[in-house]
Amino acid sequence: MKSLIAACVLGMAAAGASQDALPQWKKLPSEQYGEPKRGKQDDISFITPELGMYGNGAGKIFKTTDGGESWEQVFTKPGTFVRCLAFVTDKVAVMGNIGPGYFPGVTDATPLYRTEDAGANWQPVTAIEGAPVVGLCAFDVLRIPFINAGNLDHKTRIYGVGRVGGPTAFIWSDDLGASWKQGKLPEICQMAFDVKFLDEKHGFIASATSASVEESHALILATDDGGATWREVYRSTRPFETTWKLSFPTKDVGYCTVQSYNPDPASSKRFVAKTTDGGKTWAELPLVDELKVREFGIAFVDADRGWVGAMPHGFATTDGGKTWTNADFGNAVNKIRLVPSKDGIVGYAIGVEIHKLVLPSSAPAK
Repeated sequence: MKSLIAACVLGMAAAGASQDALPQWKKLPSEQYGEPKRGKQDDISFITPELGMYGNGAGKIFKTTDGGESWEQVFTKPGTFVRCLAFVTDKVAVMGNIGPGYFPGVTDATPLYRTEDAGANWQPVTAIEGAPVVGLCAFDVLRIPFINAGNLDHKTRIYGVGRVGGPTAFIWSDDLGASWKQGKLPEICQMAFDVKFLDEKHGFIASATSASVEESHALILATDDGGATWREVYRSTRPFETTWKLSFPTKDVGYCTVQSYNPDPASSKRFVAKTTDGGKTWAELPLVDELKVREFGIAFVDADRGWVGAMPHGFATTDGGKTWTNADFGNAVNKIRLVPSKDGIVGYAIGVEIHKLVLPSSAPAK
């Protein structure tokens, strides 16, 4: 998927697509979940520009086959909190449940579900090695190239991490989610919100230093050995902070949202962490000086152009985060997915609502 997006971006540049503009987002129909100001929905996943799913904290999953113009409910289970989703093939998808003990009303202790028929039926996944996994917050799907009988082929690995409030877990699957192995995270990793692997060896976890938010500092961990060991590469200096979501538009350039829960009016500055050396070092970019802003999702189509989802609205940049403007794609956007298409890139953003954009490769962005 990452290589396809990179190819689409190169195609845009070759076709003369403007690097100084971003397309407008269009609101899609979706079920209203919870109270409008706080009813954040957490994940949306597409395997093609037309075929995708989204889920919410009411234990519901909806599927589309027409790019989000219409949705069919394919899963419902009260007491389950659909925190993360990943379409792995056009038939296989996995769902992560936040698990009990954090959000009120969440009673389902099964952390992981899987479908083999594009969502028509979902089954609990019980083959997870190691200590019990309480809940999950994010998946990452990596296509790993290998030589198969003299031809270049790809094998699929799925990574999962969790959770907000702890306890933490890092798991992965090499059989399309049917069974999972579990790795060990360092003691400093007390919450885990997102995971991103650039290749089989190099990956990152968006984390936090404490499960108590008033003592927490935002933390990013990195691995160079496929997750066998992890090291700290970024830690914020301020309490009441966590990371949230990661985006790597290239292998060198990456971004991570930094959340602040500090109630002190003097602690109103918001930041995005950025790396330009493949995650070895990270610097903080000012986003906005506004106490009410809380960051969530993030996605970049290339090293310079991208979005941050936040409360009460999103942000966009066309210069690698040097400057930001308000972006109208809904409140509390938690996840932004960029899907390659034959004509460019299709984006989906989920928060209180769902929005979509089309970034064509054959014409300048508007």
